[in-house]
Amino acid sequence: MVGNMQFNKRIIFIFSLLAVCFLSACAEKEKLADGSELIHKDQFVFAASGEFKPFSYVNNEDLSMSGFDIEVGEAIAKELGLEPVQKRIKFKGIVEGVKTGRADVAVASHTINPQRSKHVSFSTPYYYSGPQIFTRPDSDIETVDDLAGKEVAVAKGSTYSDTASKYTDNIKTYDSDITALQALSSGRHDAVITDFVTGKNAAKEGFKIEGRELIERSEQAIVLPQDNPNLLKRVNEALEKLREDGTLTEISMKYFGEDITKKPE
Repeated sequence: MVGNMQFNKRIIFIFSLLAVCFLSACAEKEKLADGSELIHKDQFVFAASGEFKPFSYVNNEDLSMSGFDIEVGEAIAKELGLEPVQKRIKFKGIVEGVKTGRADVAVASHTINPQRSKHVSFSTPYYYSGPQIFTRPDSDIETVDDLAGKEVAVAKGSTYSDTASKYTDNIKTYDSDITALQALSSGRHDAVITDFVTGKNAAKEGFKIEGRELIERSEQAIVLPQDNPNLLKRVNEALEKLREDGTLTEISMKYFGEDITKKPE
C-alpha cells in the first residue's frame, strides 16, 4: 500500500512538472532585434471580441472578424511588417488574455482608465468616444438625473458599468453592448449606457432606441502587456504614421461617416 502511494505521488509530481513546463513553453515569446516580444516572430496577434458592431463583428461565412477595430489592427500589423492574426476573445476576458499572453495586443475599444492601467499598458488613443444614454422612443429619460432608481443595462467588463453606477444601483449586464441594446429595443430595462457610435449604428439598423444625453468623452487605446515596452513603442510609432498619412481617418469614415480618430475640441 505504501509502495503504491509513493508511486502515485511520483506520477502526480511528474505530471505536475510536465504541466509547468508546458505552460512555461506556451508563455515563452519570440524576442526581436529591437527587444520587443511577440507570440510568433512574424505575426501580430491582436484580440477583439467580435461582439461590438461596427467596431468588431463576426462574418457568418468564415467566422472571421470585420469592423473598425479589425482594420486598425490590420493596418498596424502592415506598418510593423507583420502578418495580422485575429484572436477572438469575449470582451470581459480580453485584458486578462493580453496580460497572460494569449494575444500580443488587443485592438478592442478599451477605454484608458486607472483600474485597467494597474494590469496592462495602453497605447496612445486611436479614437475618441463617449458613453451615451439610450432609451426607447417613448421613454421620458433624457439626462443622467433621470436614471435614479432606473434599470440600466451595460456590457460585462466595460467601463459603462462604472458610469451607470454613478446614477443608479439597478444595473443589469450582458455579454455585449449589442445584446443589451437588443433587450432594450424589445422592451426590457429602462435604458442602456454604451458607446455613442455603437448605439447610433444600432438605431440605424432598426433597433427601437433613441440616443439621449452624451455623458462624457473617453480615450480608446490598444492594450499591451506591461512587460513589453518595446512593442508599445513600436505600436505608438505605427499609430502616429497611420494618423499622419490619413489611414485612421479613412477607416473611420468608412465605418462611421465621420472622423472619430481626432481628439474633440
